[in-house]
Amino acid sequence: MPGQTEPPGRFGRSGRPKSSGCSGWSGWLGRSGRFGPSARSGQLGRAQPGQPGRSRRAARTGWAVVVGAVLLCAAAGGASAGLHGADVRRGPVPGLAQEHARVGAEVRVTSDPRPARPGVRGSHSTPATLLINADITEVAAPDGRRTRVRTPVLLMMVSPGDDRAAWQGLLPSTRLRVDGRLSPPAHQGERLAAVLRVESEGPPRTTGNPTAVQRAAGSLRSGLREATDGLDADARALLPGLVVGDTSRVPPDLHDAFRATDLTHLLAVSGANLSILLFLLIGPPGSALHSERRGLAPKLGISLRGTALLGGAVTLAFIVVCRPEPSVLRAAACGLITLLAIGTGRRRSLIPALAAAVVLLVLYDPWLARSYGFLLSVVATGALLTLAPRWSAALQRRGMPGRLAEVLAAAAAAQAVCAPVVVVLASRISLVAIPCNLLAEFAVAPATVLGFAALAVAPAAPPVAELLARIAGWPAGWIAWVARAGADLPGAEAPWPGGWAGAALLAGLTVLAVLLAPRFARHPWLCAAAALLLVLAVVRPAPLARVVTGWPPPGWAFALCDVGQGDAMVLAAGEGTGVVVDAGPDPRSVDRCLRDLGVTRVPLVVLTHFHADHVRGLPGVLRGRAVGAIQTTGLDEPPEQAAFVRRTAAEARVGTVRAAPGERRRAGPVEWQVLWPRAGPGGVAAVKGGGGPNDSSVTLYVKAAGGLTLLLLGDLEPPAQRGLLHGPAELPRVDVLKVAHHGSAFQDTGLLDRVRPRLALISCGAGNPYGHPSPRTVDALRAAGARVLRTDTDGAVAVTGAGRELRAVGRS
Repeated sequence: MPGQTEPPGRFGRSGRPKSSGCSGWSGWLGRSGRFGPSARSGQLGRAQPGQPGRSRRAARTGWAVVVGAVLLCAAAGGASAGLHGADVRRGPVPGLAQEHARVGAEVRVTSDPRPARPGVRGSHSTPATLLINADITEVAAPDGRRTRVRTPVLLMMVSPGDDRAAWQGLLPSTRLRVDGRLSPPAHQGERLAAVLRVESEGPPRTTGNPTAVQRAAGSLRSGLREATDGLDADARALLPGLVVGDTSRVPPDLHDAFRATDLTHLLAVSGANLSILLFLLIGPPGSALHSERRGLAPKLGISLRGTALLGGAVTLAFIVVCRPEPSVLRAAACGLITLLAIGTGRRRSLIPALAAAVVLLVLYDPWLARSYGFLLSVVATGALLTLAPRWSAALQRRGMPGRLAEVLAAAAAAQAVCAPVVVVLASRISLVAIPCNLLAEFAVAPATVLGFAALAVAPAAPPVAELLARIAGWPAGWIAWVARAGADLPGAEAPWPGGWAGAALLAGLTVLAVLLAPRFARHPWLCAAAALLLVLAVVRPAPLARVVTGWPPPGWAFALCDVGQGDAMVLAAGEGTGVVVDAGPDPRSVDRCLRDLGVTRVPLVVLTHFHADHVRGLPGVLRGRAVGAIQTTGLDEPPEQAAFVRRTAAEARVGTVRAAPGERRRAGPVEWQVLWPRAGPGGVAAVKGGGGPNDSSVTLYVKAAGGLTLLLLGDLEPPAQRGLLHGPAELPRVDVLKVAHHGSAFQDTGLLDRVRPRLALISCGAGNPYGHPSPRTVDALRAAGARVLRTDTDGAVAVTGAGRELRAVGRS
């Protein structure tokens, strides 16, 4: 109202909630973190004039209370952890898991089914797998003895096939009967007693329906998914994740982009979502305790205490719909404590509210103390409550607009405290996290509000929900674009030492940078130089990158990418153009290699054979590049990998062709001939009858720029190598040999003696379980006069020159 005096502790000028965590409640708690007048008089040990003895006694009493509270919390935490640990170890399930016993079990589902991230294991990709948390309520041992228990396990449903939709539709609290084999969990000390690999055929055998509450929550979540069906792929995948944390549609490449830009917190529902909802209910921050509130509650005539009760109900519904993930539980606990303060008019400080929420949650579920997600959520919230306001004030004193200062300070504070924890997990730091979070921040609120509106109206009015979802798809699509654009920058991620030592190093450097920042701020030219260096580190212009790193060397003709345990090679075919031979097991690795090489056009991708460690990275080759065609071998084995290649090519609208025996091709300065497989006896027919995928590898003899000659063997085994050796044309000596099958022990020494390469390159992963490369193979190559380089020790390798001018540069 005009002329109204602003009450003590009112939150800021902008009237907006913070972006996440308990900071979302800071608006209703006030800038000072308290309701009503300041509580300075309650500070421990504050001296009162004329009463020194009483103040000292008060101080001693205060410290005794603090120590007693700490000891009480520690004792309660230890007791709670012991009881929960005993629950995991109780009963026959842990012993049966150690025996890898096959059992029948009655289980109660405790989470939504989630797909496991596809991976590569050797030459095969891991099968499609659904993971479901559950409690075993009754187990039947192999001897027929049945025992009633309550033991937490992880259900693994491998290759559900046509029944996948039925398994994915399971809701928490559903009861099932399953048969399968138990095994111990991957790590000791987990909250799981065992992993149960389900061997039941067909759809899930339901013995009990989910509760009414879970059915209602499931209906809301499915209604939101249906409302987003007509959106673009990224918005369709992302909007349910932003609103309720449903990431079942998020593809691996989009998830990788969010991880590279440190935007994954947007997919983990947190206090930001809840604060937005309560903003609509209670009104602008600072008005929560006053009659002139402007939210929906006062317009409906609801009293202050009634508003607090309604807010509590909204919070509980939020937990059920969004599922009790660590970030959701932490945000809800902070919210309930704050709503209690609103309802009673009691003063509450922000940090004690957060501390109380953490203590209560850890006592309720001690396993949260081992959750990195919970740790990240808590430290980010603490930073938003303590560091962000100070940094925002400092920026505003230097002339930055208030709202921009708040958002920038919040993003920087959260990144500063979370980055050391991320380093422990990923051994990398994101150089684009802060700008990407700033760009995404402005789209989060509209996407969340419209998404929640679509969620609420979907059961009653699906067309309205679709309209709301279509509008919400615009900001959701913007967030996805920011993530992809940021991740596509060459320097989006920088390697960093992993483990707690690396985290301590990063934390120390961050503290040093914060302490030095005020001094740097006095020198604008120094700040501008630092910003320019950061931009160059992120953008990494190719000429500058070559000068700084020396890789790739000028005039490179061939490059062997470091993609782990797999193969990926590039033949230079002109400025920004390269012929790619194999794509490795990981899209991100081959994409990064091609970016470093400056390859934007690929006239041809040759996939030597269909093993996963040679083809699963194909999406990374296709990402953002003009690709002419994909050439493959004639043997479609393994069939699931051949189908993957055809499906990926069709989605990218790139044609596929078969390699013809003896065919010759040319692209710019590079030309090659297909030497294998060979038609007729001993060729394709023999491979189909015995050699398998390895012996069907497309083998190329290449003449590159400058007269460089190469022999690329794929994964040929000795029988096919001997067939290649005794072909119609005599094999000449070559400058470079790409050693077959990652340098395994299975090599034909006659072929090595014939081609006598000057340089032998081996692509293999560090610490691979196969022992590649074989010491015997390495010794044989060196005995033949070759210099041996391997990606597990030398990194990616680029080759220049030919003959006596031959030179190889490793990027170790």
